Amino acid sequence: MNSEPDLFGASLKDLEPLAARMRPQSLDEVVGQAHLLGVDQPLRRAIESSALHSFILWGPPGVGKTTLARLVSVYSEALFLQISAVFSGIKDIRAAVDQAREAAARGRRTVLFVDEVHRFNKSQQDAFLPHIEDGTLCFIGATTENPSFEVNSALLSRLRVYRLRPVAEDALIALLRRTLQQCYPGMTASERFLTGLASLADGDVRQSLNLLELAADLVDSQNPGEALDEALLEELLTSGVRRFDKGGDVFYEQISALHKSVRGSDPDAALYWFARMLDGGCDPLYIARRCIRMASEDIGLADPRALQMALDATSVQERLGSPEGELAIAQAVVYLACAAKSNAVYRAFNSAREAAKTTGSAEVPLHLRNAPTALLREQGYGEGYRYAHDESGGFSAGADYFPEGMEAARFYDPTDRGLEGKIKEKLDQLRALNAQATQEKMP
Repeated sequence: MNSEPDLFGASLKDLEPLAARMRPQSLDEVVGQAHLLGVDQPLRRAIESSALHSFILWGPPGVGKTTLARLVSVYSEALFLQISAVFSGIKDIRAAVDQAREAAARGRRTVLFVDEVHRFNKSQQDAFLPHIEDGTLCFIGATTENPSFEVNSALLSRLRVYRLRPVAEDALIALLRRTLQQCYPGMTASERFLTGLASLADGDVRQSLNLLELAADLVDSQNPGEALDEALLEELLTSGVRRFDKGGDVFYEQISALHKSVRGSDPDAALYWFARMLDGGCDPLYIARRCIRMASEDIGLADPRALQMALDATSVQERLGSPEGELAIAQAVVYLACAAKSNAVYRAFNSAREAAKTTGSAEVPLHLRNAPTALLREQGYGEGYRYAHDESGGFSAGADYFPEGMEAARFYDPTDRGLEGKIKEKLDQLRALNAQATQEKMP
């Protein structure tokens, strides 16, 4: 890059954002990702040996996806091309392929980096296939979304997937110290400032450097020796937001953690994940609706009050909003976590749905059909139906309610937990009466 001073006395290099100036120039400078770039790790070996292969880098923002793609081209001395699926289309893909072919004609390989690859539709993703297969280019895609869901199977089958992780706070703190020494040699920072800044960055290297640059700009430019301290950190905290991509991987990972904490009867962990989601900007009403699902799926008839509690919390959120609604949802979350658990109804419903698919259009037996007209009665509708209220105990022992030719199935197998334990006792008695009545019918 040209480092000549401009008319105002500043070099173009100095005008770059701090994150760009600190971009790693070698694998050893990359922060984090030791599981991929540590000694003898496969991705590091491939890059250092220039063994180009196409792959996808999957991970949250700011953890080095673009940097790694650039380093692949540097180590292999390949032409580096970059397009973004947000702004590019088929025309841009074709232009990149043409450049790769020209480079190949000169004996040079090409690395094509596609940022936000999940934003391309199926036809756009398919456009890369022949050029990956014939070696025209080394394809490197970057995505914050799960490629299993967002990248079509034809393209995904031709790529390896490397998952990048959020960078640990201690690694971010070390980077911030190094950056201060290199870029702000006259400036000092307290340990609490560095720790707070790393925490605020939430595993995002680019965010940590952006925040440091903002902090440096906030101090008195006429006093380069001024320290970065807790007071300055408070100013940064007013704009800090935890990583929470609504609709993205982090969103579904956190709602999964909340759901599983409730299922695991851990009210403290459930409250933590609830608070994390609110802190990240999640709509409380969405969480309330998920509580309704948890009440039916994981608690069911072991404690039917759980469903009403979830419905009430949803109603409070709809009517009053926050913070009253959030407190009501928190109450529901704790109740759900502490309630007796049963997924018996959930499993029974899924089994019944599967049976309904396999039995097709089995007709309703005549004795179970209503007979509101004389014609229908003549056709035998309702004939032989046993009215349970007229029989002993209000139960018609041995009656069959399944379609003709279908063996009676048992979908619902209640647990012995909570109220469902009482239901189990009752059903066991009724099923014993059915078995006895059936035995008596046999010749």
